Amino acid sequence: MMTEITPSTAEFEAGWNYIQKGITKLKKILEGLPEPQFNSEEHMILYTTIYNMCTQKNPLTKQLYDKYKKAIEEYLAETVLPSIKETYDEFILRELVKRWENHKVMVKWMSRFFTYLDRYFTVTNKLPSLPQVGMTCFQQLIYQEIHSSVKDAVIGHIARDRKGKQIDRGLLKKVLDILVAVGTEETDYANDFETDMIKDTAAYYSRKGSNWVLKYSCPEYILKAEESLKRERERVLHYLYDISGPKLVETLETELLVGHANQLLENEQSGCHSLFRDEKVDDITRICRLYHKIPQGLELVSSTFRQHVTDDGLAIVNQATETANKKAENGGGVDEQVLIRKMIELHDKYMTYVGFMNHTSFHKSMKEAFEVFCNKNVADNSSAELLATFCDNILRKGGNQKLSDEAIEDTLEKVVKLLQFVHDKDLFAEFYRKKLARRLLFDKSCSDELERSVLTKMKQLCGGQFTSKMEGMVMDFTLARENQTHFQEYLSNQLVENPMTDFNVTVLTTGYWPSYKTSDINLPAEMVRCVEEFKEYYHSRSQKRRLHWIYSLGHGNILGKFDSKPIELLMSTFQAVVLLLFNNSDRLSYSEIKDQSNLGDDDLVRVLFTLSCAKYKILNKEPSTKSISPTDSFNFNPKFTDKMRRIKIPLPPTQERKKVIEDVDNGRRYLVDASVVRIMKSRKILSHQELITECVDQLKNLFKPDIKLIKKRIDDLINRDYLERDQKNPNTYRYVA
Repeated sequence: MMTEITPSTAEFEAGWNYIQKGITKLKKILEGLPEPQFNSEEHMILYTTIYNMCTQKNPLTKQLYDKYKKAIEEYLAETVLPSIKETYDEFILRELVKRWENHKVMVKWMSRFFTYLDRYFTVTNKLPSLPQVGMTCFQQLIYQEIHSSVKDAVIGHIARDRKGKQIDRGLLKKVLDILVAVGTEETDYANDFETDMIKDTAAYYSRKGSNWVLKYSCPEYILKAEESLKRERERVLHYLYDISGPKLVETLETELLVGHANQLLENEQSGCHSLFRDEKVDDITRICRLYHKIPQGLELVSSTFRQHVTDDGLAIVNQATETANKKAENGGGVDEQVLIRKMIELHDKYMTYVGFMNHTSFHKSMKEAFEVFCNKNVADNSSAELLATFCDNILRKGGNQKLSDEAIEDTLEKVVKLLQFVHDKDLFAEFYRKKLARRLLFDKSCSDELERSVLTKMKQLCGGQFTSKMEGMVMDFTLARENQTHFQEYLSNQLVENPMTDFNVTVLTTGYWPSYKTSDINLPAEMVRCVEEFKEYYHSRSQKRRLHWIYSLGHGNILGKFDSKPIELLMSTFQAVVLLLFNNSDRLSYSEIKDQSNLGDDDLVRVLFTLSCAKYKILNKEPSTKSISPTDSFNFNPKFTDKMRRIKIPLPPTQERKKVIEDVDNGRRYLVDASVVRIMKSRKILSHQELITECVDQLKNLFKPDIKLIKKRIDDLINRDYLERDQKNPNTYRYVA
């Protein structure tokens, strides 16, 4: 039983001896020796003793503060440190956890005994508090001595965990909590333990990666890497600190993914190329998921993807070229329907890859790949022309593809997506405009709504200027129908004794439509009357506009009275003009037909060939050869017959392709001129290279300008005084206002 000792009857040593008995009892309790717990009376006596020693006339606070520290140091040095040092591996960790918990209890009780000392003395003298003193003692006497052994033991446990052996994760969590609590700046969690742990992790996975890459295929290796990343994240959740998570992931990515990227992804048997070839979507997705967070991690994957798509596209183009060359031997050509549909299927297929890979590098690779093969010629046919022909076939009545409106719209939307990869968009536009004109003029368009819909899609892709003329053509045709209705009303209001031949006129706006050759031919009386009536009607509605008649685009129906039966003949205006001459003459020579019709030789030869040498021989020709010459003569063939009562006599197709390409090339010169002047007007002074670069950038959405063409146009603009060279620097241009 303790009895209180007062300062008045005892010196410091006597008082401290009493306090020392209480500290000794506390140590025995901590060591698990048989000792009863402190009761409230004992606690109060110790507190009062220390209080009296601190408040007497000559306070003993400084001595008590030093004794407090010395008592803890003696216990740690004499009891705790030896007990930890004599253990190893898992046991050192368990002993550390046990001793740390005991130390916290000791500091807690000692601080209670010395509460008065901590309340006034440490604050007044700006000294560390008693719990801080206890923490410092543990840091210096215990942790500094054993932290290296403890660190090695923890890293060893983590290594066993990685190998799949059973470990006490709760124990590791407690040890790491101690490292965080008592670690100094040099030996804390991040600067000491974590650094070595990351090094050990790097070495471990470096060995694993080198082994796996030789043992497993690319998909199997990636599965292993993904599983390793998952387990490291679990370790962070169970016992490591959150700050270690990103560093561990980065270490694994470096050792497993970056370090073996080329060997893995370029593997001929199981790398990316074979995965794309075999459509291993899950494996490709997993690779992208692992590599996308690594800086430039997906470059190799996207590069392989680009090459794979390019190879597939070129294979389609090469196959189409071979087929076209074989057909050319028999007078055939490119089957653009098969080619473009294969390209559409290829685009749909790889867009699904781009969708789930969800990274800008794959969008870029897809674009670059399609730009390679979408700009390849197929048997001298450009992709721009083939796309325009494909659209024409889809939108034309009686085209090869009998599809619903929804299917047509979906197909055309995909064609427009292909158009974005074509460099010569201006060439496509010109071919498309020519074919659109024929569909509209010859009533071959399957739907006005579909025509407008595809133009809207092109407008969204290429801008309003790209489709303005084509939209004007469709609008012209809508107005032409209204105009024809008004013309019929005009005729019905005219009191004409003899009914006029059925006559339809389509008025076109010159700026919208392709340029057509005009011919001042001699029309039959029936046609002249129709033309004059329409001129009078149109003049009454619009006096400021002039009409230019393009007879080459006209067509009509003529009733031929043959011996066997009457047959209705569908033919062009030129054919009708020539055939109607035989109403007044039984026999006409080539020169007579030419004089009476006023047709040029080229047109006349084409017309006479279709009427006398082709499938339907409406005229007899002398001599009976397969070609037309100026010495031939012709007469009506009354014995002509056909099983049909209505037949169409087509004109041989004209070769428009060459003219379209020439028109586009000429148009490009004006576009380059306009671009250069626009740039120089804005910038005033510009170097040669900067001007070339800006000009290419402005025109790239319409066509890929040739540098030589730009240079040539710059020289021409200098000659025309739009620009001038700087006198001091010939490579610099100045805008001339």
